[in-house]
Amino acid sequence: MADSVTLRTRKFQRNPLLARKQMVADIIHPDQAGISKANLQQKLATLYKATPEQVSVFGLRTAFGGGKTTAFACIYDSVEARKKFDAKHRLIRAGLATKVERASRQQSTLIFVMPYSRLCPDSSLTYS
Repeated sequence: MADSVTLRTRKFQRNPLLARKQMVADIIHPDQAGISKANLQQKLATLYKATPEQVSVFGLRTAFGGGKTTAFACIYDSVEARKKFDAKHRLIRAGLATKVERASRQQSTLIFVMPYSRLCPDSSLTYS
């Protein structure tokens, strides 16, 4: 079943400023409903002689009726280059970075302050 998956790349471009190769990948999978990102990463890594940690796949769009998927892929020159240039949320999903836990904002409460004379009407306080 995995052998029936055909992978073609188009719009291949070498981007030396971001230390990566970027491309659009067309995946034809007539026997499957979809293809996983991990499977696609593995296929691209073997095709371009890289490790799966260097490959970033995103933007998968399956055609109506299935059978064909289009994705965008970036193959970085090294894992360090991917950590430096790839988006943080993709690094967190891939397990190459950790999510920074921030404290949530506290809800602002509206405090209504009444004058003291209304709180204690019997008081004999006078202001001079």
